[in-house]
Amino acid sequence: MVRDGYLYALPLIAAAVLLGWLTRPAWAIIPCLLAFFFLWFFRDPERAIPQEAGAVVSPGDGKVTDVSTVTVAGQQLMRLSIFLSVFNVHVNRSPIAGVVREVRYQHGQYLNAMNKASAELNEQNIVTVEGDGQKVVFKQIAGLLARRIVFHPKVGDRLDRGQRVGLIKFGSRVDVVLDASARVNVKVGDRVKGGVSVLAYLQPLGVLAAVGSASAAERAH
Repeated sequence: MVRDGYLYALPLIAAAVLLGWLTRPAWAIIPCLLAFFFLWFFRDPERAIPQEAGAVVSPGDGKVTDVSTVTVAGQQLMRLSIFLSVFNVHVNRSPIAGVVREVRYQHGQYLNAMNKASAELNEQNIVTVEGDGQKVVFKQIAGLLARRIVFHPKVGDRLDRGQRVGLIKFGSRVDVVLDASARVNVKVGDRVKGGVSVLAYLQPLGVLAAVGSASAAERAH
């Protein structure tokens, strides 16, 4: 259970007791239901993290809504987007093992997280993790209801694959941006679980270096 669940639920339980005592027990039903909802919403189940080499796990639970190639600073990258409804677990996890190289918070709008434009325009937290020479960027993106993004690690911290790193409250979206050479393991419409579902496999450094050398040789000829 995430601590926030108790922060929301305990005052509601106190209100239910007070209402039931001062008025009628029936009046305590609504705050009790709300308290149970918050305890359920902020659940934080244990997960078995895949140990396969190069695996990139999902940062959150939800539905894959986009698998596409994007251009960032002139470089082609692969973007995988996952929509988290209010019914999903909202604890976020690191997609790979590595060191946090950058954490950048971007203020913005609160478009529907299903809208592709939300990836660039919405308020979001952008995290770069580097491990085994590969960099993976994942974004915690606010939505219509989600107005608070939580991220605990700092730049320089070392993360394990699937390690809990924070959460987005009340519906949201997470994007994973990685090298275009990655072998994608999901498709649009798939349901994924944070820390468990493998979104893609990163190519080993040796393979990338060999491909780069071959391309350079071809250009030389």
